[in-house]
Amino acid sequence: MQLTTLSQSSLQDYVDCPRRFQLRYVDRLSYPAIESEPTLENEKHQQAGEYFHRLVQQYLIGIPADQISKVANTPNLQRWWENFLVAPDLRCLKDLGGLYAEATLSAPLGQFRLLAKYDLIAIAKDKVTIYDWKTYRKRPRNEFLSTRMQTRAYRALLVHAGAHLNNNIPFDTALPVRATPFEPEQIEMIYWFADFPNDPARFAYTSTQYKRDWDLLLKLSDEIKSASLYPLTDDRTKCLYCPYRSYCERGVHAGDVDEAEAETEAEELFDVNFEQIGEIAF
Repeated sequence: MQLTTLSQSSLQDYVDCPRRFQLRYVDRLSYPAIESEPTLENEKHQQAGEYFHRLVQQYLIGIPADQISKVANTPNLQRWWENFLVAPDLRCLKDLGGLYAEATLSAPLGQFRLLAKYDLIAIAKDKVTIYDWKTYRKRPRNEFLSTRMQTRAYRALLVHAGAHLNNNIPFDTALPVRATPFEPEQIEMIYWFADFPNDPARFAYTSTQYKRDWDLLLKLSDEIKSASLYPLTDDRTKCLYCPYRSYCERGVHAGDVDEAEAETEAEELFDVNFEQIGEIAF
């Protein structure tokens, strides 16, 4: 199957290790190795994080908080949900006029389409905020997050393809429609950490950054389109938690994700797939 779309996850894989990108997205190989140790604990944590995303989504579309609280029935979910409800930056979210939970945007990128699913896009007057919920067990450094493809691609794509949201035009409206794109300076991206509720990571945006980011995205898409070789990364620390490492003869046993910021990267190896999360009954 020919690759037609790119996401922040696939682009991050390409930047981190072209071989991983090849195995995952071009060859579409299954994972031969456990991604991190201890396996069961990390799998449960990932599943809880996916469920937390769904709880927030349900809240934002109008399900009462007390009903949602009843199904936040594990220690992690209960803690994250309580932190969400009392977080100063999030208390007034539902008072805003424009909330787009789980919004999907896409735009042409070279010979591909760039696709992104946002946890929340919140519009208030002349400002638009991208919220992304993180359930990391460690709080990554802002310097680390600022260079991630998610931070760069999500803000750039909102400028490039978010005009409908700026003018409150439904996604299924037929074109042409007069819509005004967001200016980069209107945009802020906030990573909210469920275990560090009072320490969100905030990233404003500028026109200079937007040009830099879109130029990079185009460059990467051109490289991927013309690639015939996908070299292994020289940074072997990225192999510690890579599920494909046995294909590359870089180990069978997984590394411990408690090492450095490898935990953050390990958790980002897999996008949250909301289609695979069951509906929550209230």
